Parts: sequence; C-alpha cells; structure tokens
Amino acid sequence: MLEIISGTSVKKLDADFIHDKGISSHRLMEYAATAFCDFFEKNFHRNDKVGIFCGHGNNGGDGLAIARLLWRKGYDVMVFFIGDYVKASADCRLNKELLPDKLPSVTVCDERIKLIDYDFHVLIDAILGIGVNRPLDGLYLDLVSKLNRIEDATRIAVDIPSGLPSDGCLVGEAFKADITVSFQFPKYSLLFPEHAENVGKLKVVNIGIEQPFFGQFSEGKYFLQYKDIKHRHKSFNRFAHKGDFGKVLLVGGSYGKMGAIRMSSEAAMRTGSGLVTCLSPKCGVAVLQSGLPELMVIASKDEEYLSDFEHAELDNYDAIGLGPGMGTQEITASLLKGILKNYSGPMVIDADGINILAKHKYLLPLLRENIILTPHIKEFERLVGACENHQIRLKKAKEFAQKYSCYLVLKGAHTAVNLPDGKQYFNSSGNQYLATGGTGDVLTGMITSFLGQGYCAEDAALCGVYQHGVAGELASAKKLRGTIASDVIKAIPKSFVKLRIK
Repeated sequence: MLEIISGTSVKKLDADFIHDKGISSHRLMEYAATAFCDFFEKNFHRNDKVGIFCGHGNNGGDGLAIARLLWRKGYDVMVFFIGDYVKASADCRLNKELLPDKLPSVTVCDERIKLIDYDFHVLIDAILGIGVNRPLDGLYLDLVSKLNRIEDATRIAVDIPSGLPSDGCLVGEAFKADITVSFQFPKYSLLFPEHAENVGKLKVVNIGIEQPFFGQFSEGKYFLQYKDIKHRHKSFNRFAHKGDFGKVLLVGGSYGKMGAIRMSSEAAMRTGSGLVTCLSPKCGVAVLQSGLPELMVIASKDEEYLSDFEHAELDNYDAIGLGPGMGTQEITASLLKGILKNYSGPMVIDADGINILAKHKYLLPLLRENIILTPHIKEFERLVGACENHQIRLKKAKEFAQKYSCYLVLKGAHTAVNLPDGKQYFNSSGNQYLATGGTGDVLTGMITSFLGQGYCAEDAALCGVYQHGVAGELASAKKLRGTIASDVIKAIPKSFVKLRIK
C-alpha cells in the first residue's frame, strides 16, 4: 500500500531515508532518474527526439540526471536549462556539471522560448517540483505556455507537472502532461479531477524508499495497487457449497428502469455469490426472470415501484444491495427506512437509495459501520451540499464517513474509499471508458457480493472498487469508447484470472 504524504513532508522523508541508508542525496536522485528512464525505455523508441526542460531546483536536478542517462542509452536528447545557476540546488549543480560535453544544452531566455524546436517527439518537464506555492509568472509562465501549445509531441512531467501545487488546487496555468511519472507515491493533487488535463496518465515508479519511512508523516491516505488486493480476498476450498458463497438480495428497479437492478444482480452473480435474489416491482419480474434464469425474484405489491419488504424475509440474506433504478418516491423512501430499521446485516446503498437519503436526511443516523454508500460526485453533493473543488469534496467525504460511522465510496477517476476511522484509499485501476451509464450499478452488485461472501466492509469496498476497475480495463481493451456496462459484467470473471484469485 503506497502511503500518500504532503509535499511539505517529502524533503524530511528523503532526508530520513538518506541518513538511514548512508547514501548521498545525489544517489537518491540517481535512483529517481533511473526509475524514470526504466519507464521511458519501455515506452519510447531511441529515434525519438527528446527535449528536457530543467529548472534550478531538485526537480531540475532530476531532469538533468534523466538527460544524462537517456543520452548514454542512445536517445537524441537536448537540455533546456531555466533559472539562476548560481542559486541552483547542490544536486542540480552537480548533475549539470555531469552532463556529457557532447549532449546539447542551452539556457532558456525570452528569445530562446520563441526558438524552441517544434520537431521534438517528447517534451519532458522537470522545471518546477512539489515546492510550488504560487501561480506561475514571468519566464516560467511563458515557457510552460509555449510547451503546452506545441502539438504532435508527447508531454511527460517528472514527479509533478510544473505549476501544479502538490496538495492543493491549481491557480493559473500549469504544464499539461500526457503522462506524469511520480516518484514513490502519487502527490495528492494528482488525484483531483480538476487536474486531469495537467496530469494525463499517472504512473508511479518505485525509487526504493520503503513504507516504514512514511510512518511519522502518515495522514491516513493510501494509493491502492495490484499487490494490495489478493490478500484481502477470501479463499474457498473444493468442499465449499453455495451457502458459503453467500445469499444476497438486490433491491431496486421501477417502470422503465429495470436495467439498473438487472445489471447489479448479474454483477453479483459474476462476482461469485452463491444465491442472488432481486426484490423488484411487479413490472420487472418477466424482464429479470427471462434475462437471468439463475436469478430468483420477489415481486413487491406495487406494479411500477417498490412498495414493501415484509415478505422478503430480510434475515435470510447475508448482504443487501439497494438503490439502482428504484426511484425516489415516498413509497420507496418508506421501503429504505424500513430496511434500515429492520435489517442489521451489511448493506450497499447506491443511486436512488442515496438520493432518498439526501431528500430525507433524518434517515442518516440509521447508517452504521457495515453500510457502504457508493455515490458519484453529483449524488454525494446532494448529500452534503455543493463543493467548490475536489479537495473540499474529499474533506467532506472523510467527515461524512466519520460522522455516520459508515463507509463512503466516492466514485470517479481515482475512486476514494472513505473509512469510519478517517482513512482514505484512492484507487489506481480503471480508465475513462468506465464513464458510461450502468457501471455504477455493476459496482453495487460486486461489493454486495463480496459482503455476502463474508468479507468485512473494508475489504469488500476495496476489492470491489479495484476489481471493478480491472474489469473495466479488460472490457475496454478492444472496444475503447464503445464499452458499455454489460461488457464490464462479462469481464468480471477475467478479472479474477488476472488478479490470480481462485
């Protein structure tokens, strides 16, 4: 698990690691440059012309080391140095002195900016690092603006795009990267949707700093990766029966919106539930029974909306998922209230279930530690009010989970799983092709299934979120923006194979 710490703590973290290992700060810089170059070699050809733009701080020192290493590997590299060499950091000066004499380099000034070659295949930004605390101006603004206007070149940021604060929201302009290669852990601001066009695709590379060094700086923020998932999954032996895999109830649907709860139900099946039952209005019975013969269906009394639950015998189920397509009428609000009061097992509340909570906030105190809410951004803001930016939104999500002792999964590009104890986990799987109707309903079914299989709420949320992202990646590998939610459901079994979960 990668721990995310504030930018102000990074310098102290580096110093502690350097002292403990008995190495120089320049050696740590070499580790970072080497990790960047390892990534670069796997993705770019040696005939690609590379322009590397370096400031006079440690980020510039990283860039100069990268330039030297890439040049030695045979890349066509040119260095542009910006800033006051006299004021440069010690490691930046050392790496400038270590540049091979034959490696072309120039110092950037106003006139040089106008003459920057447009023929570069790759532009690498190592101008300013995590220490930025004010908007770009002067020569730095002119240079970044110029680089952002260059077309037909891949732009890569070293650690963080220049001009982007590490822990807050952007003011003014910043480098617009196609790829950001962040060292050891993602900087907090790289996870904000407002910064998508600056960050591009996020890649985190390991530079050798072990997790124990992060302890004293912990803020309870973590970046969820492949290696963090397998040990959270339960294992089952060959003597397991369908009861061991859990009985779950999916509650939702209304006239014209039966597709949502159908997808949740099928996703629960594909995630491994032993038995799946759906409580739906009468109008949905034929749709569900014909489309999913493995699904058991209980019809509520109302033809178009969910209206009752007494005959559903809630205690027979190991987990309940509620909300997709159910509508927000008073009759469905009454249903949600009744289930919250009469069912003590684990639950997932999504979609219209969350919208009902937003309309009837007196129900919020009924939330508890084994309940997981899965809102997208708009649904969340209906619960807590409009948020000026994602930094504020994440703060409110953390506070909401703590206040109501529940789990809150704030969906998005880096879905944030908020725990009752204040911890936040940010997901690394998935892609933009999951941004299509119904994929949230799929996630509801997956998390409900894991709860029903006996996972604790934390593991169910983390495994569900990460595996949902993996399924999205697999489903969209060939279909790209043609991917739909049903494709993601079909890819769930493949996600178990990819993650090596039996």
